[in-house]
Amino acid sequence: QVQLVESGGGSVQAGGSLRLSCEASGRTFSYYPNMAWFRQAPGKEREIVAAIMWNGGNTYYIDSVKGRFTISRDNAKTVHLQMNNLKAEDTAVYYCATRSYSGNDYYIKERYDYWGQGTQVTVSS
Repeated sequence: QVQLVESGGGSVQAGGSLRLSCEASGRTFSYYPNMAWFRQAPGKEREIVAAIMWNGGNTYYIDSVKGRFTISRDNAKTVHLQMNNLKAEDTAVYYCATRSYSGNDYYIKERYDYWGQGTQVTVSS
């Protein structure tokens, strides 16, 4: 199994930047071919923000963050989400998640086995 811990959340003004990190303990991400960041705003469903495939490094972003957010990995234990030009609508709790298989259903939250505890991102306009 793997345990996930997010860090890097906080409060910024619109236009600012934050860098979220997700660190794995136990088994590393190399055992899990698909890792993603989700977010959940108050009163809304949890939605995928970005995903990265461990083999090949292919990435996916929702349209609203394309060109502003970047998902990356720097070793087998840490994945980042660089968030630039933040907007008020990016305010949410951000979660990292992973699963033990790869597939085209990476955008479906119910398909993920392991979740972090979440980190709050607040963007003021």
